[in-house]
Amino acid sequence: MVFPSALSALWSAILLTVLLTTAVYSNVVYDDDPLQPVTADETVSVGGTVTLTCRVAESDNSSLQWSNTAQQTLYFGEKRALRDNRIQLLHSTSTELTITIADVQLSDEGEYKCAIFTMPVRTARATVTVLGVPGKPQISGLETPVQEGQKVTLTCTSTGSKPPAKLHWYRGDQELEGHLDVVESNPDDPTYNVSSELTLEVTSSDDNALITCAVDHPSLAPGDKRSEQTLRVLYSPNVQIHPGSNLPREGEKFSLRCTGTSNPEPTSYIWEKKDGELPILAKADGAVLHFPMLNKSDNGVYVCHADNGIGNNQGEYILLVQDEAGNIPDPTVMAPSSGVDHAVIGGVVAVIVFILLCLLIVLGRYLIRHKGTYLTHEAKGSDDAPDADTAIINAEGGQSGSEDKKEYFI
Repeated sequence: MVFPSALSALWSAILLTVLLTTAVYSNVVYDDDPLQPVTADETVSVGGTVTLTCRVAESDNSSLQWSNTAQQTLYFGEKRALRDNRIQLLHSTSTELTITIADVQLSDEGEYKCAIFTMPVRTARATVTVLGVPGKPQISGLETPVQEGQKVTLTCTSTGSKPPAKLHWYRGDQELEGHLDVVESNPDDPTYNVSSELTLEVTSSDDNALITCAVDHPSLAPGDKRSEQTLRVLYSPNVQIHPGSNLPREGEKFSLRCTGTSNPEPTSYIWEKKDGELPILAKADGAVLHFPMLNKSDNGVYVCHADNGIGNNQGEYILLVQDEAGNIPDPTVMAPSSGVDHAVIGGVVAVIVFILLCLLIVLGRYLIRHKGTYLTHEAKGSDDAPDADTAIINAEGGQSGSEDKKEYFI
């Protein structure tokens, strides 16, 4: 009768012999050996399932065995050796032993061994590589709007990747070139944190653009892990003026609407007319300029200034009013009505002033030439008279009658 202790000692001796034999022949290469096990390396992501297969070409009825990185036997033929419910038998014959390991963790990475207990023992090794799945990337730097013309630096970070992930930037569908990725190892596990920076000089066209940071990693399919944020840009108005009618006609109502595409929206509008003042009847109401009744004198270039606090800009519109016959003035020869009126008035005033100056000059010369020519009839012969009485007596005719007293005005 063989006692249990004796059986235990015998089994230990057999195992020791097997181990020694394995150590001696572990480096022996068996060419065309039908009993040599064949395995393959496997790669799996954290949380995934890996399948390990061991095969031999022929069988001598010896059992195949899988052991883990800690040299613990997982399966010996069809028999489970390690109580780990993640490890399951998938297929077992005299020439094949296939097992699966579910919910793989980083600690499962390493070298697994398949052995067939012949004399000598033959082994094959399979390296299991466990990929650390990177976390969803996080973008920072877009918390507040950016003013047009300024630069903004964005940062994208992804954690927990193994090997280190690569980060890619996109604006819409266009890939952008960021700075080199910064890789930092985690002290608690063999994974890495990766960050990347992107610097942009923004324009108004970037407003509401979609900025994307995508992770590139062997554990992921393209596009699996990405983050998107909208870029908000503050910019001054882009001003346009839209007419209420494409055919403004004399005597009809009309309006001009000023629109300013900007962020934020314009807060003030100012209307003016080039080379003159706004028509008396025209009324500005914020973004709209109303004409209750069009007149040909309203023709001209109208300007709208829009301001949104970030900046201001202006737009122009040429108003050409049709007459009752439907005729439209030629804009190439049209001058603003106010400018025409001022020119005409100025010309008339200049002519009037010139005429007045000419009259004053002629009158002045006439008065100068006829100064002191006022003579009376009594004064004739006074040059030879010794006194006034004699002068009167010597006057022509020497008469004092009323008929002969005449005065001449020249």
